Amino acid sequence: MIDRACLCVGADALLADALRDADCMSVVKINAVTVPEGMGDDFMERFAKRAGSVESQPGFVEFLLLKPTDGTSPFYVFTRWESEEAFEAWMGGSDFRRAHDTDGEAAAESRPSGPPGVSAELLSFDVVERVTSAG
Repeated sequence: MIDRACLCVGADALLADALRDADCMSVVKINAVTVPEGMGDDFMERFAKRAGSVESQPGFVEFLLLKPTDGTSPFYVFTRWESEEAFEAWMGGSDFRRAHDTDGEAAAESRPSGPPGVSAELLSFDVVERVTSAG
């Protein structure tokens, strides 16, 4: 494990805090989701509807939904967490089940028809270095 100080030159206090919090030894989870051809817009819409389901979780830092630029699959769901424990707590909680339609029959009844993705692979990383623009 690399232990290093986060340096922010010329940044205001708010930006410095955000960079420090996001940079220092966080955990990144990337879910590679294969989306059926022609279903990309539906997949993105489902993510737009889930807004707010993870943002208030303890230890959550950042979310990105990455759409392939060449019209292919997979889409990548990128999340950054303060720790592996924070991610695992999210995975084991009721907010995760609601966001992923795994909360029983009520969720199944309200679930849109058709799969949002036909397969998914979760990739896990520790952030060991981060470089941002000097400007």
